[in-house]
Amino acid sequence: MNIALIAHDNKKKLMENLCVAYRHILSKHRLYATGTTGQLVEEAINLHVSKYLAGHLGGEQQMSAQAALNDIDLVIFLRDPLYPKQYEPDIGSLMRLCDVHNIPVATNLATAEALLLALDNGDLDWRLNLK
Repeated sequence: MNIALIAHDNKKKLMENLCVAYRHILSKHRLYATGTTGQLVEEAINLHVSKYLAGHLGGEQQMSAQAALNDIDLVIFLRDPLYPKQYEPDIGSLMRLCDVHNIPVATNLATAEALLLALDNGDLDWRLNLK
């Protein structure tokens, strides 16, 4: 499955730690990420990550385009709700597209862990039937 990884600046270390902890699951899937997050994750877990532009340079829009094509199966977006970003409309667009295409989204550590465990358990295999 195709997994998208996005993290606001204050959440990048958390994303790295999450990916290290769940490397055994992530290694079975294709990973996509916005620029800086992708670079950090790739270095932390030594797995290939297809990287888009940095979020503020259009990375979320590139991710949205992939979601619009229903070519993303899971989004982990560790966002910082206390510090909204100037490109918040791009983030909203991605969330809407995930809703339209029934793409599971995690926006915090608890839901990210739950979705990764569900993925490993086969509970998200229904996504394979949508393509």
